[in-house]
Amino acid sequence: MEIGPQHRIEQVALGATSLSGGRWRFLVWAANLDKLALHIVGSRDRLLDLQPECCGYHGGVFEGLDPGQQYYYRLPGGRELPDPASRFQPAGVHGPSELVDLASFRWTDQEWSGLPLHDYIFYELHAGTYTPEGTLDAVTPHLEELRELGVTALEIMPVAQFPGSRNWGYDGVYPFAVQDSYGGPFALQRLVDAAHRHGLAIVLDVVYNHIGPEGNYIAEYAPYFTDRYRIPWGRSFNFDGAHSEEVRRFFIENALYWLDLFHLDALRLDAIHGIIDTSAVPFLAELGAAVQAMADRTGRKIHLIAESDLNDARVLRSREQGGYGLEAQWSDDFHHALHVLLTGEDSGYYADFTDIGCLATVLEQGWCFSGQFSKFRQRRHGNSPRELSRDRFVVCSQNHDQVGNRPTGDRLSQIVDLEKLKLAAGAVLLSPFLPLLFMGEEYAETAPFLFFTSHSDPELIAAVRRGRRKEFAAFKWASEPPDPQAERTFLRSKLNQNLSHQEPHRAIRSFYREIIRFRRDHIPVKGLKVEVIAFELLKSLVLRCQDGSHRTLVLFNFGDIESTLAVGCEPGVWHKAIDSADSRWRGPGSAVPQEIESRRELVVRLQATSFAVFQREGVLKE
Repeated sequence: MEIGPQHRIEQVALGATSLSGGRWRFLVWAANLDKLALHIVGSRDRLLDLQPECCGYHGGVFEGLDPGQQYYYRLPGGRELPDPASRFQPAGVHGPSELVDLASFRWTDQEWSGLPLHDYIFYELHAGTYTPEGTLDAVTPHLEELRELGVTALEIMPVAQFPGSRNWGYDGVYPFAVQDSYGGPFALQRLVDAAHRHGLAIVLDVVYNHIGPEGNYIAEYAPYFTDRYRIPWGRSFNFDGAHSEEVRRFFIENALYWLDLFHLDALRLDAIHGIIDTSAVPFLAELGAAVQAMADRTGRKIHLIAESDLNDARVLRSREQGGYGLEAQWSDDFHHALHVLLTGEDSGYYADFTDIGCLATVLEQGWCFSGQFSKFRQRRHGNSPRELSRDRFVVCSQNHDQVGNRPTGDRLSQIVDLEKLKLAAGAVLLSPFLPLLFMGEEYAETAPFLFFTSHSDPELIAAVRRGRRKEFAAFKWASEPPDPQAERTFLRSKLNQNLSHQEPHRAIRSFYREIIRFRRDHIPVKGLKVEVIAFELLKSLVLRCQDGSHRTLVLFNFGDIESTLAVGCEPGVWHKAIDSADSRWRGPGSAVPQEIESRRELVVRLQATSFAVFQREGVLKE
């Protein structure tokens, strides 16, 4: 079969690509325009005509160009705009694009092929607030301490170029360009290379459901958007209407770009419930197939992880079964159920998670709502995930959304006491899911993580302020959020990592390290059999874990008083491996014995808001 022109042009990369001997190839989808010119700016100013290609593309190959030169595309009428597929925006979202030869980077990770997803322990960080410098290069000196903590994968919040120098990253407008204030594209390559030397995977958060409002010029070039759908963050991308093939191509190429030229190990797809697509072959399934083809071709372990509030098993179901074929997704229900137990907050979406049975249901199947009525949503929500293994779900007690979308950005360490912090750590890290830590959580960071921006449009700044106040109305929070635009809001959000060397923060970090070590050695997620037992009146839970011949019991008491649990178990000598109430973890002390001999039942008296872990070490003789 003859390959049509549309498929031929897909072999040419979008944006500006270095060829050889000073030759560069340019390609841009500009279906709205009859003609387009390339303007090389600076001391060697040149104006070069691009040639129309099929399907609304314009392109050309030009000589005498070098990395570091900057350019705009000139539209009919003289307006000049950056490249939608720009690799670098050194002067920000309104400035010229810069030629970057990413293939010139000298990698040292040739022996690295990635980690299986079931070995991931995620550590989510924001590059701008993780260190005082706020750059990607500044993260590198911390890699060894993160590896020593036991995390296996760094999840970096979005780095695509956004307005100004302060932003969470979800207002990015150049999906191929690494933020200039973070150090640009080579800084990301250096970080990934260094992480792989330390045995750490790197996950990048990417945003395919919307694009930021400031510096968003792509609609000038081509019909990227549709007016048929409305989403909370702006105009909806056109993934299923006329001309959607080119929109899909733009984002699939973007995903492969990160995985190929930056050697990333996984992508976290932000809020896929904002990707509205009614086509027979959904964009997400097509994206999954393209990434799987790359993994098969390269022999690398590459993963796609979704953020979704749909509770829809189709996200994780195989493409052959009519699903999207993504490997894992965040389980918001886990966070919400745990948060209510720890804090008692019950407004907004927390209203649906009123008792310990909610957390038990999540532990049994991956999320709580699988078709029952939701008070918050005022409708039935979700479908059953029981066919899916637990290593398909990412869980946490804190993340950028759940902390940063509180009015004052207060972390769990500012809301609950030390014993509940340890209880939260145990619930996440000893669960049968993939755990995620939010930067600073491991030592009980006290700095807030606030919402911050650095827009330049006064009307947009005012709109963001109004939007934040409206967003908090459902939670009935009395606190007034700090001004997102103020630089102080950003600076207050920077970590103070020196705390990790002081008490009680040092003890908390040691506690996290011990739990992670225990999880790695004794609770492998892959193939683990878990039974959940709930004691609703006692606000207690038990996880009965089986891995081959090994048996582990994890007993949680979320109540504010001591609780005595009687748990059926196999005969043997049960050894206490972890006790969160132990004085070595700055707890109140524990009456739980170090060993318990049991024939049919384990009886344990737990301190309030604590947990204990037991392992069977031998079989009782008759």
